[in-house]
Amino acid sequence: MGTPPFLQKGDTVGIVSTARKISKEELTPALKLLEKWGLKAVLGKTIGTVENQFAGSDDLRTSDFQQMLDGPKVKAIWCARGGYGTVRIIDKLDFSAFKKNPKWIVGYSDVTVLHSHIHNFGIETLHAQMCLEIENKTEEARESIRRVLFGEAYTLDFTGNGPAINAGAQNIKGELIGGNLSVLYSLVGSTSEMNTDGKILFIEDLDEMLYHVDRMMMNLKRSGYLKNLKALIIGGMTEMKDNKVYFGKTAEEIIVDLVKEYNYPVILNFPAGHIADNRALILGREVEINVQSSTINIQFSTSRKS
Repeated sequence: MGTPPFLQKGDTVGIVSTARKISKEELTPALKLLEKWGLKAVLGKTIGTVENQFAGSDDLRTSDFQQMLDGPKVKAIWCARGGYGTVRIIDKLDFSAFKKNPKWIVGYSDVTVLHSHIHNFGIETLHAQMCLEIENKTEEARESIRRVLFGEAYTLDFTGNGPAINAGAQNIKGELIGGNLSVLYSLVGSTSEMNTDGKILFIEDLDEMLYHVDRMMMNLKRSGYLKNLKALIIGGMTEMKDNKVYFGKTAEEIIVDLVKEYNYPVILNFPAGHIADNRALILGREVEINVQSSTINIQFSTSRKS
């Protein structure tokens, strides 16, 4: 257990949708990218299937993902898109075979349900762009997926606004966890929730009301999820919305204000989430973060550290 086996050219990647419907035509750029990487693709039954907003019924989406989990020829599962629906099938899935023979689960947003649930098995997952709109992301975002899947050295460097608080030069080591804020909030109290103590938490979100960002963060704070972090990383807080009576803060300002009493760095404008430069993050991996003013360097070791 720990790090799933890395891929080799000729390996097969399963593509399914655990949430919203998607057509095969929308997958064309992702299929071409896999071919360029020397990988084969097998499409699940959920691709092209429609039941209202979902990629088929809960039962179909469950059986489709289960088949990919159990199939020995499938070396990684790349989720086709997000939306909503993964939480409706998570308790129906049997991870027994997966625990013995783990494989990379790739996606973000609604796929946070899978990331969080699987984290409790002690198995790494890959928070990264899904198939949909892969062609609209940066080359760095696409290449970061390939590097992780093939087990190549991976370091993430970026220059942002620097840590919002505790901004002195620091080296931080810890296990990276997290995902979509709304999904993490919805999992609190369930068997899929994460233990955040002593870990580095990453959060991002899309299309939320600002007061709801405050509500979600207040819940995480009152539940103790924010107290004992090593660091907090804020990715894209994209297309946030406000009421006619303004909340008075940006999403980032809301988050920073609620954690300012804690003695850990908060990193802003991180290149991951619902943005063009959606870099891959190995969740469950121990990482080393070097914080130097506005320059951030994150080193992912080539294998999981115990």
